[in-house]
Amino acid sequence: MRTALVLGATGGVGGAVTRAMLARGWHVTALVRDPSRAAAAWSAPVAPGWQAGDAMNRADVVRAAERTSVIVHAVNPPGYRGWDRLVLPMLDNTLAAAREAGARIVLPGTIYNYDPTLAPVIDETTTQHPRGRKGAIRVEMEKRLAEAAPEVRSLVVRAGDFFGPGAGQSWFAQALAKPPLTRIVNPATRDVGHAWAYLPDLAETIIHLLELPADRLLPCERLQFPGHYDADGRAMVAAVRRASGRTDLPERRFPWALMRALAPFGGFPREVMDVRPFWAHAMRLDGSRLMELLGDVPCTSLDTAVVDALRT
Repeated sequence: MRTALVLGATGGVGGAVTRAMLARGWHVTALVRDPSRAAAAWSAPVAPGWQAGDAMNRADVVRAAERTSVIVHAVNPPGYRGWDRLVLPMLDNTLAAAREAGARIVLPGTIYNYDPTLAPVIDETTTQHPRGRKGAIRVEMEKRLAEAAPEVRSLVVRAGDFFGPGAGQSWFAQALAKPPLTRIVNPATRDVGHAWAYLPDLAETIIHLLELPADRLLPCERLQFPGHYDADGRAMVAAVRRASGRTDLPERRFPWALMRALAPFGGFPREVMDVRPFWAHAMRLDGSRLMELLGDVPCTSLDTAVVDALRT
């Protein structure tokens, strides 16, 4: 039986990967701070084995990873507080656990490693030039994975903005289709493309990769998940209107100017402005290497995916 430890199973991508693994017969352990609370909130028919622990505690992670072949590192600091201080130590704990267990690390990657003004299309060979603080940390995370190979194997699957079940902190759920759905707040720039990733498709892709013969993947494999590319910044808005059955749903522009004015004071506006370039400039993910490995990459139609996202 295939075995995995998931860090971040109660989050968006971690939860999606956990559900998909369980559906395919994997044995999954989820490391969480409060197993009772996590179990009560879990809605899928099959649940992982909940194990108490903290991703910031190396002994907890090493213990939870015993006899596992995969560690999914999809964890973030609680409430995203202390991100700058905590993210790299958490990854170091995962590296230590993977080294001891002989497990491959899976890291859901982001586009923030790149400068969209320099790289409108990214693949495995694109040079990483982060523009913001979080992007710089993401680059360092991938650097540490690369340096640990081949002793510690890893798989980075990079994707655009998440949407779908469990993606409650996403641009989709907090802006485009924030419940109750009375209007669409669109952060996109007209005629500028944007990459989206439907979480169930991304999760299935990760699992298909993990189920390949081990020698098919590089010791440190980095892949791009194309997802749904909104070529003009209008396709997702149109899909939300169709899925909701409200073709007259009003659209408002995201208040970027206000965010820019407030950014010097920190908080949410500063975080938002850190990723503003990815809405002002197109960036598409080239999945050629991914398709070479899998042949067919899971891709639910946009309308079906958006219906599911609105339902959840």
